[in-house]
Amino acid sequence: MRRLAIVLLSLVFTLVVSAQKRRAVPSAPDATVPQNAGAPLPGLAPSELAAFNAGRGAFNRDAQPLTGLGPVFNDTSCQQCHNAAAPGGGSNRNVTRFARRVNGTFDAMPTFGGSLVQNRAIGGGRNGGGVTHNFAPETVPPQATIVAQRRTTPLFGLGLVDATPDATFIALAAAQAARGDGTAGRVNMTDNIRAGMKTAGRFGWKAQVPTLFQFAGDALVNEMGITTPDFPDEVCPQGNCAELSFNPAPGLNDSGTAPTQLTNFMLMLAAPARGPQNADTLQGEQVFNTIGCASCHVTTLTTGASAIAALDHKSYHPYSDFLLHDMGALGDGLEMASATGSEVRTAPLWGLRFINRYLHDGRATTLEQAIAAHDGQGRTSRDTFAALSANAKAQLLAFLRSL
Repeated sequence: MRRLAIVLLSLVFTLVVSAQKRRAVPSAPDATVPQNAGAPLPGLAPSELAAFNAGRGAFNRDAQPLTGLGPVFNDTSCQQCHNAAAPGGGSNRNVTRFARRVNGTFDAMPTFGGSLVQNRAIGGGRNGGGVTHNFAPETVPPQATIVAQRRTTPLFGLGLVDATPDATFIALAAAQAARGDGTAGRVNMTDNIRAGMKTAGRFGWKAQVPTLFQFAGDALVNEMGITTPDFPDEVCPQGNCAELSFNPAPGLNDSGTAPTQLTNFMLMLAAPARGPQNADTLQGEQVFNTIGCASCHVTTLTTGASAIAALDHKSYHPYSDFLLHDMGALGDGLEMASATGSEVRTAPLWGLRFINRYLHDGRATTLEQAIAAHDGQGRTSRDTFAALSANAKAQLLAFLRSL
């Protein structure tokens, strides 16, 4: 009996020590839990993490005129504009777009350098004959009748959006239409360069860009002046293509490495974690749902199949349907792909606490101002918010500030 007792005590001791050791070993990160701003997705393989880090380096790297910057541009690197909270965030930086209508037809004014203003320029260039030329920043031409500001948006979590099937957004639009409450959004079917067909847009203020890879190439050429295989044509300064004969870096500036690296960074950039929660934020989310905000700012979406395990069939919480909605007077007048001048993509609300200017042009400096500016399909929720008690308003704002 004594020997049996010793054996039992030894076994119990072994089990206790083993359990303590198991508790002492930290568990692997949960791939479904958003991380801090600027962090990679949890659960990445070593090769994926290396690609993310290389992409972050490219995102932060300043371009130079001899490597393709300009001749007109808006900044020298991606992180110069996307930096709130961490590289990849948004910022208060605005860009200017312009256009006009001629006999009722929208004109993006490419012959005047439209629709994006590149407000910086490189120093003097030299043509083949040795003649020097000083490039000038672009300005809004007097012929423009539409001028809009566009705020830099955060990139956190967009790999999850990129990995969401077109069918999800199409089904969302159909379900909203079936509700019959006047708030139905629609998919902006837009040209997908690599696919050679139109697919669901989801990025940009008008959901005019279908993939992060295309987003990267578009930003390289239009914001920095760097040409790539998918975007081989240099921006003509103020529409004057003759000036490109003085470009110090003509031809393709990048073989495709840069958009691939930038895509890797954005694709594997984690969604922002929620801020602290309390009774007010929990009740505020109920108010958010009750007054109809969640009709467009959809809480949860799910990715499809992905070769990256951290993106494969994952649920995420962007508080957006990524669809176009007619926002009435809140629209910017610009048309992109199938988006009309009054339509705007539902802005994702995750990471809202990292910014202090709101709406597409940053005009609102408080959340109350942003809600009050909603129009068109957002008017009913706006008016319902205005009629709430002071306590219910405070709870809703507490919820939004926790995102």
